[in-house]
Amino acid sequence: MNILAIESSCDETSAAVLSNGTIRSNVIAAQLIHEQYGGVVPELASRAHQQHIVPVVDRALTDAKVPKNSLNAIAFTRGPGLLGSLLVGASFAKALALALQIPLIEVNHMQAHVLAHFIEPPVPAFPFLCLTVSGGHTQIVLVRDYLDMEIIGQTHDDAVGEAFDKSAKLLNLPYPGGPLIDKYAQQGNPLAFRFPLAEMPGLDFSFSGIKTAILYFLRDNTKHDPAFIEQNLTDICASIQYTLVQMLLGKLKRAARETGIREIAIAGGVSANSGLRMALTQLGQEQGWAVYIPRFEYCTDNAAMIAMAAYYKYLRHEFTSQDVSPMPRLEF
Repeated sequence: MNILAIESSCDETSAAVLSNGTIRSNVIAAQLIHEQYGGVVPELASRAHQQHIVPVVDRALTDAKVPKNSLNAIAFTRGPGLLGSLLVGASFAKALALALQIPLIEVNHMQAHVLAHFIEPPVPAFPFLCLTVSGGHTQIVLVRDYLDMEIIGQTHDDAVGEAFDKSAKLLNLPYPGGPLIDKYAQQGNPLAFRFPLAEMPGLDFSFSGIKTAILYFLRDNTKHDPAFIEQNLTDICASIQYTLVQMLLGKLKRAARETGIREIAIAGGVSANSGLRMALTQLGQEQGWAVYIPRFEYCTDNAAMIAMAAYYKYLRHEFTSQDVSPMPRLEF
């Protein structure tokens, strides 16, 4: 059973081929054009997807050594994401499925991030908690089965990935700034500066307050010393990262305590952050958790996770029709 999966929710065009539950190829084309604008420009992203999608799909099929006539289904990201970007992937998937007369499978991008843990062992046992963190989402998900998930905590405003990127912008770091904060943080003192931890009810998050605190902190210190950022960059980055990680793990620890679940996973682009990975590993040892952290290539947006989600939907014959449309705010 061969499935071709397409991911085009934001600024990476990706295609993957899965055969009998095993990923055979996973090709990703990044879009460098956004760097000069300091963030993703939706119109430019959709145009780049149009340029990349045919060669990316062709490469995925070639690498997997699976001819298109051997495909049993086409999967694509229906949402959430940028509408123009989603349209490119959805339109291509629908056209190819129609031409080959094979089933079409829609996938929720955030569910796929969780199911990236089943691409390769070790895999978490059900039920488990997954902290899903990216540029657009911050969620604690209770996962009862492959396609049975419930969000038990989420952000009320910005996602943690936005907090990283916007903090980096305040530090005059180029886009994407989140990975640069991680890089500089490894050389700094995480306790050099203190930032407030937002208190939200239950298992929910808020990251707008810490962004404002960082803005005022940098404004006040550079007023007295214009070279403050340059001279303290590593310590500032380490302190910002430490605060954000503590906010995430504090809620995750509470969720584990309230649910009694000790199988803990992380997913999404921010799960590639070295500070978060190390802190979660340490916390897991202290709490007696079984901790699952995906490989870097499966943290960021990729089609392998879309293929994995599609695999379980294929087994249940959960197909969609040609009438399907992308949903930028798709929920589950």
